[in-house]
Amino acid sequence: MRPTGWSRSFDEPIALPDGRKLVTLLDAGDYIAVLPKKEHAAPEWQAAIQALILVAEGGGPTMFARIGVMRALNRHHVPEFNPKGKEPHWGRRKLKRDQ
Repeated sequence: MRPTGWSRSFDEPIALPDGRKLVTLLDAGDYIAVLPKKEHAAPEWQAAIQALILVAEGGGPTMFARIGVMRALNRHHVPEFNPKGKEPHWGRRKLKRDQ
């Protein structure tokens, strides 16, 4: 029998910056509950809380709650943009008329 409610586990545990892991929905809820008030009130954490509650009480996929918590954890991370990334394949070839 599969666990239901807050005892459901994530498909893959969520690694925290301090080395701990969130395995179940209850672990994630407890982690969010002890956050400082200012951080707890951030819109990303509020969305994560809503996703946790919907999944725990509504029975949705745990992936939704995992995505919400991961987005809240990584909210200050800005991915680097490399403008010289991958060049299109047509930029390297020369046409016969240009030789």
